[in-house]
Amino acid sequence: MTGAAAIAVVIPAHDEEALLPAALDAVSRAARHPAVASTRLLTVVAADACTDGTRTVARRAGALIAPLDCRSPGRARAAGVSLALRTLGLDPSSVWIASTDADSEVPHRWLAHQRACAEQGWDAVVGTVRPHGWPPVLEEAIHDHIRAYEAAGRHPERSDAHPHVHGANLGVRADAYLRCGGYPALATGEDHALVAALLSSGHSVLRTRRFPVLTSARLTARADQGYAQNLRRLAEGVRLLG
Repeated sequence: MTGAAAIAVVIPAHDEEALLPAALDAVSRAARHPAVASTRLLTVVAADACTDGTRTVARRAGALIAPLDCRSPGRARAAGVSLALRTLGLDPSSVWIASTDADSEVPHRWLAHQRACAEQGWDAVVGTVRPHGWPPVLEEAIHDHIRAYEAAGRHPERSDAHPHVHGANLGVRADAYLRCGGYPALATGEDHALVAALLSSGHSVLRTRRFPVLTSARLTARADQGYAQNLRRLAEGVRLLG
């Protein structure tokens, strides 16, 4: 079945009371796009080992909360998806799972684009990110990083293709997700593992540079070997050269 009767936005969070409000506001704006007006939408925040006000922020925004105490993005994303599917109670083939992060802000047309991809028959959509909010000392290095990131995987006949995978900008049809075993219980790389499982099992995966998601350029990582770790290594290189 193509299309999406419902979209579940799943956001893992560990002590994200400072950045989560902007993430949820961005999702709310995307949910008001006319193209998803007829689509049932819900947002789940998987609050993982939170000791701050993350749950309060999520609750005030009207999000469902999937509580857990694992410090594992893979387990958190999986818990969020599980709660969403139980709440919706729909045939998984009619549910689209849109994944982003608590330190990220999706663009206005993000959900509309993912719904359109579902309508076109894609099983998954893998998008890109753009850092924002970096410290001034990293200005030149960040711009070099962005140029290299944008240049990666460019092909003259497929300008939209790219090699990146980010849980901050990922979408998958729920039945395809379930057939692949869902997000594995990993502390890092669960997004890469899911996409690899989708590809190896013959599902259709669209890689696109359209509608990149803004992601915090913070240097304190919530997940080992995540995007913040890459930026931290970049910062350490700048300091060494300085």
